[in-house]
Amino acid sequence: METQNIEYKPSWRDEYLKVIVAFANAEGGELIVGVDDNGNPIGVKKSKKLLEDIPNKIRNKLGIIPSVKIEKAGDKDIIHIFIKPSSVSISHNGKYYIRSGSNSFHLKGEELTNFLIEKSGKTWDEFVEEKAGFDDIDIKTIDEFKKYAVDRIPSIVAEKDYQIIFEKLNLQEDKKLKKAAILLFGKNPQRFYPAAFLKIGKFLTKTEIQSSDIVEGNLFEQITSALEILRTKYLISKIRFEGIHRREILENWELVKDRLGQ
Repeated sequence: METQNIEYKPSWRDEYLKVIVAFANAEGGELIVGVDDNGNPIGVKKSKKLLEDIPNKIRNKLGIIPSVKIEKAGDKDIIHIFIKPSSVSISHNGKYYIRSGSNSFHLKGEELTNFLIEKSGKTWDEFVEEKAGFDDIDIKTIDEFKKYAVDRIPSIVAEKDYQIIFEKLNLQEDKKLKKAAILLFGKNPQRFYPAAFLKIGKFLTKTEIQSSDIVEGNLFEQITSALEILRTKYLISKIRFEGIHRREILENWELVKDRLGQ
């Protein structure tokens, strides 16, 4: 029975290179040639030639070196191709495949993008934003950030060259801004990433919403605005008096600030 890590083929065809790619891009696996769909041996012809040809094709086409062995099942020759998981992305004719269950899937669109990012060892925000430049950075936000950085990153407090600041914060690569720089300090991050916003809502039930607010801007602006909206619109204010002085106590306000890092 075929599984996540095993696939059967009655004979070898070059199109099965995509199965090997799928195994390499996932957890590895074994392609067994010379058996039917149920794993019953039927044998292959010219097994010795295949033992030479298959590793060469895999190495030349895919850039990986598998372990290929012949095993006897009675008087029949069965070829076992063992594929280890690859630490880098593997493609065949410019296409990427991955193993899921007993099937090999062609990766496209967002799934392919996420796969390549994961294989690169980087997170999405570590990549360079090719469409952005320093004109897209809000200098006022950097100056505000420098005030908060006095204790943890004192070396940037007196620095006036913003490119040097971004280098020290690891927010640029080859003089180009990373996506994280736009999210943190951009004038309008939503121009590049429309989904980079906060949404605050008050629900009467699990499905019925009473009111909602969308908070845009860079991350520092979003936190500041979100806290203010929560304080003035969403949190219950209890009033008590200390002598003639009126005091307002916001419900769970300290918890909210702690979770938002304030």
